[in-house]
Amino acid sequence: MSIVFRYLARQVLISMLAVSGILLMVFMSGRFIKYLASAAAGELSGDVLFQIMAYRFPGFLELILPLGFFIGILLAYGRMYLESEMTVLYACGVSEKQLLGKTLLISLPVMLTVGAMSLYVSPWGMKKVEQIFNEQRQATEFELLAPGRFQELSSGGRVTYTEALSDDKRQLQGVFIAEYGAEGEGLSIITAESGSQFVDEKTGSRFLVLEKGARFEGVPGQLDYDVTGFDAYGLKIRSGDARSRELEEGMSTRALFASDDPEHRAMLHWRFTLPLIVPIVTLLAVRLSRVNPRQGRFFHLLPAMLVYITYLGLLIVARDALKDGKVPEWIGLLWVHVLFLALGAWLQFGPAWLYRRRLLREGHQRA
Repeated sequence: MSIVFRYLARQVLISMLAVSGILLMVFMSGRFIKYLASAAAGELSGDVLFQIMAYRFPGFLELILPLGFFIGILLAYGRMYLESEMTVLYACGVSEKQLLGKTLLISLPVMLTVGAMSLYVSPWGMKKVEQIFNEQRQATEFELLAPGRFQELSSGGRVTYTEALSDDKRQLQGVFIAEYGAEGEGLSIITAESGSQFVDEKTGSRFLVLEKGARFEGVPGQLDYDVTGFDAYGLKIRSGDARSRELEEGMSTRALFASDDPEHRAMLHWRFTLPLIVPIVTLLAVRLSRVNPRQGRFFHLLPAMLVYITYLGLLIVARDALKDGKVPEWIGLLWVHVLFLALGAWLQFGPAWLYRRRLLREGHQRA
């Protein structure tokens, strides 16, 4: 039996890792593109993109692992049914209950991993992401500059370009700045060979000191521009939003336990929900993986995925209802788990029970 268990575990886990890797690439690529667009717009510094993705990784993993394990069982066991390996196992004395028990044992480390991610690692990572976002919001325009790119900065109304920027972001070369007037009328263009950052020790204000350049002021479409050359020109650097924002996903599980806020309680229930998904989808997948060799290898995937999507969708609906106070907290998301646990139990044991009932009824009729 240990040989059978190792074989089943290897087949399921290899399929799970392959599916989870593909899903991670898809979801993380989409999120990375979103952050990359924010960096191109000057809302984020390009230096922090990979840090954010690394801290977000546990959050992606806690959502993808249950789905990857579910699909892994469907693919592995579906192939074994198609190639008659399951028929051989049943002929050698492995019952359906034993197959389910071994698969649930395989799901145990996956459930523990998802639980650790959901309760501890993912909130820690989101806390780090929250700190990075707050630092970026509080950063000055100067710290968000990127060389070789026109950037419309978060303060609005100002477009900045620099050909080169030192590693410490204190020296600029080839500077171009375009800024509209207070009411959107009039345009001011500044060009300079170089620039550097200056901090007033008395007021704490920061200035961009431009050297050897010119300032052009006027209204687009008209010819009466004022041109002023300068050896040094100071431009105040605007600071970002000093307010810090807290994300619910970044709160520790202990803090959620101590909170009475409905949104925090809903988040707490959600964190305990994710590891509970794993054994329930295991119960569903073992039965849904059965496939007739004449139907094809992937025939069973569509109905199985519909069941999983319905399960996850109802969990999200239940979480929102709990957040809005429409569902008592003692019920929480438990009713969804009970519903699909009953469905899985019926799919697994219902047909055999009905078959025995029919045999007993036929036996009584003949007697």
